[in-house]
Amino acid sequence: MEKILIQQARVMDPSRDLDRVADILVEDGKIARIGENLSAEGARFIPAQGLVAAPGLIDMHVHLRDPGFTHKEDILSGCTAAAAGGFTAVAAMPNTKPVTDSPEILHYILDKAKEAACRVYPVAAITKNLSGSALNDFAQLKAAGAVAVSDDGRPVEKGGQMLEALKLAQKEGLLCISHCEDLTIIDGGIMNKGKISEELGVKGMDRASEDSITAREIVLAECSGTRIHIAHVSTKGSVQLIREAKARGVMVTAETAPHYMMMTDELLRKKDANWRMNPPLREQEDCEAVIAGVLDGTLDCIITDHAPHAPEEKADFYKAPNGIVGLETSFAAANTVLCKQRGLSLMALLRLMSTRPAEVLGVEGGSLKEGGPADIVLLDPDKTWTVDKNQFHSKSKNTPFDGMELKGKVLCTICGGRITYQNL
Repeated sequence: MEKILIQQARVMDPSRDLDRVADILVEDGKIARIGENLSAEGARFIPAQGLVAAPGLIDMHVHLRDPGFTHKEDILSGCTAAAAGGFTAVAAMPNTKPVTDSPEILHYILDKAKEAACRVYPVAAITKNLSGSALNDFAQLKAAGAVAVSDDGRPVEKGGQMLEALKLAQKEGLLCISHCEDLTIIDGGIMNKGKISEELGVKGMDRASEDSITAREIVLAECSGTRIHIAHVSTKGSVQLIREAKARGVMVTAETAPHYMMMTDELLRKKDANWRMNPPLREQEDCEAVIAGVLDGTLDCIITDHAPHAPEEKADFYKAPNGIVGLETSFAAANTVLCKQRGLSLMALLRLMSTRPAEVLGVEGGSLKEGGPADIVLLDPDKTWTVDKNQFHSKSKNTPFDGMELKGKVLCTICGGRITYQNL
């Protein structure tokens, strides 16, 4: 493995509140040394004056579509897209085909990920085949490499079953992630329920769907003394429920995505399915509440919910599956809305996108400590660029960010001492 010397970068490590100009020496896949005027015979030199060197980003909520839907994405293509977005690790959700609910599928994912451009942490299903019929064997799934469990893509409908899942996950040291949605309230809705859905004459998805299950999960975790992680928060109600629960000492963490801070259901007037996802784009008051939740620490992590779909699948606004791609725009989008527009520090953003996800998942990363893995991203937080979906590394191009001007550009990604993306 080659030796790499990053020279004169602004080194920012949220795990240690480190912010200084320094060199970083990478040897044998590890961070060998951080200091000034380092030298290394035979090293590849990366001049980084004016750039930020930070821990590799970690996205704890992606859909790699592998196995079963590899026309949309696969583990290798998804991880290549992740590297281009500055990510050195992703957590892959279980709604694959077959569902990730057995050691065999977990082994398949982990074996394929050995050749990928970033680390893959599999999330296994809570229930067999995501059907809600019976709980999976969490101990077996943990032994096979799962870091968390979730029925993401659909909720665990029975409260009693979710309570049992929380207890078993806690026992096995697995994070339990909830997709908060009441299907009886959704009842076939395809976008946020409100003025725009009424204008378009389409069935809406009421906020009560998300809020009611968020409240349920908080109560279940509080009563049982267990951890719960709330996925892709999109409503003002859920933000407030989580804020109040944290104040009471409930072991709840939560995530949101850049599009829930930047976009509203007004965009659905275009009848373009690239603006359809689940949860859906809400209203401006929800955007403001989500931003406030990030700024005050209610929401712990920024994720993408990267959900690739083929163009023909997204062609019909009314029938298209939900989901957008986001790995290659996530840092820039979050940096634009939170740092450039709302005054969040870059250190705080890096904590949300790297250090905190590692802590919540309980995985390695999120730090630039000497002796630790050389998972590093080099970025220019001030560089302005225009998103062009045709330049994406993902197999799918279903993005609402196409043509948008963003600030903040990933220029190089190093995972385990290997350069996985470079645009210097």
